[in-house]
Amino acid sequence: MKKQKKIFIIFLNILIFTQSLYAIEAAPRISDREIIESLAELKSEFKSSQRAIEQRFDAIDQRFDGIDQRFVSMDKSINHRFDAIDHRFSAITQQFETMEKNSNNNFNRMWNLMYIIISGIFGLIGFIVWDRKTALRPLEKRMDTLEKDIQHDLELHYEKGSLMTRLLQSLRDLAKHDEKLADILRSYSLL
Repeated sequence: MKKQKKIFIIFLNILIFTQSLYAIEAAPRISDREIIESLAELKSEFKSSQRAIEQRFDAIDQRFDGIDQRFVSMDKSINHRFDAIDHRFSAITQQFETMEKNSNNNFNRMWNLMYIIISGIFGLIGFIVWDRKTALRPLEKRMDTLEKDIQHDLELHYEKGSLMTRLLQSLRDLAKHDEKLADILRSYSLL
């Protein structure tokens, strides 16, 4: 098997090498004049292509100049717009400042009104307290005199009881001997 492979490989190499021998073609000889003419043609083509490249670069430079001019004009218009926006912002800030001044004035007015209302409320409370004291003074005096009179008349602080208690006790004692008085006291639930 190994021999067959080796033979096959050798045979394959022979085929490949013989085919490659037929592929090589002998070139005709070129003279110096033909070489110089070819070089001259190449040189002229190179110069023309170099001119074309230079023209393309000039066109690109012109385009870049146009783009630069557009950027400059855009920059000017953008700066103009920013200036307009700055002007608008300054006008708006001035309006806010005037609104703030007006609101501060209104706010101060509101506080002043609140102070007036609060002082009025405190004044009213003071008046009510003063009026109540002055209105109750005569009533307090009358109550004090009434209390003194009741204590004096009923002898509430007497050691054997008040006058009413002693009077009721004496009537109960008398009712033990008098039937008519006992009936009257029973009818009023005092016996």
